[in-house]
Amino acid sequence: MSSLKPLSGKVALVTGASRGIGKAIALKLASDGAKIVVNYAGNAAAAEEVVKQIGSEHAIAIKANAGSVSEITTLIDSTIQHYGKLDILVACAGIMPLNELEKVTEEEFDNIFNLNVKGPMFLAQKATPHMAPGSRIILFSTTLCAASTVTPNYLAYVSSKGAIEQMTRVMSKDLARKGIMVNCVAPGPTGTELFMHGKSEQVLKMIAGFNPQGRIGRPEEIAGVVGFLVGEGSSWVTGQMVRVNGGMA
Repeated sequence: MSSLKPLSGKVALVTGASRGIGKAIALKLASDGAKIVVNYAGNAAAAEEVVKQIGSEHAIAIKANAGSVSEITTLIDSTIQHYGKLDILVACAGIMPLNELEKVTEEEFDNIFNLNVKGPMFLAQKATPHMAPGSRIILFSTTLCAASTVTPNYLAYVSSKGAIEQMTRVMSKDLARKGIMVNCVAPGPTGTELFMHGKSEQVLKMIAGFNPQGRIGRPEEIAGVVGFLVGEGSSWVTGQMVRVNGGMA
């Protein structure tokens, strides 16, 4: 029996990997044997800490705004220059400003769609020429696209994630000719630092109460599903929405 880890020899680029779900994914894929590109937008110290946890011989950190086409191009070029190839692309970077319809500004809308929608599309466009058959692309939506508990202030954010769900469906058909599998993960409420910040114990208890399991998800639980979708066990899975939410929706 081979002692090789399931992702040995693979190279994975994870955007938004310096914290939260992105960090958990980077650590998971590294533990499965992949070499990791830890993309970050601003917090270099946090990104370097992820590289340190993985080991500098197996990971590098690259700063880039994942909503800027020019910086995305540089990010992909730098990845290929360093590792020579790319097998796994995880577009985890995103923002979630919250406002009701009457308060949404054009600037806020553009910022959300630049990072959450334009970024993943052009990231895939720039990456796929370097990706061999059998490679994987993982995009990110949200369970709020299906949950009846969504509140009005999620309007622009959920709209951007609805676009991602359609992008996944259509892109999977486009990239099938190259043998690249495209899937989307849609977490429910997940206990990242960003999610927990500013929420009282009472609010967190209320959110946990929306879930039949009576709790909030963990970043590692999202990462585990990504680990499956980029592995050999998912070789016949593409164009799918995978809601990881403990039965919330």
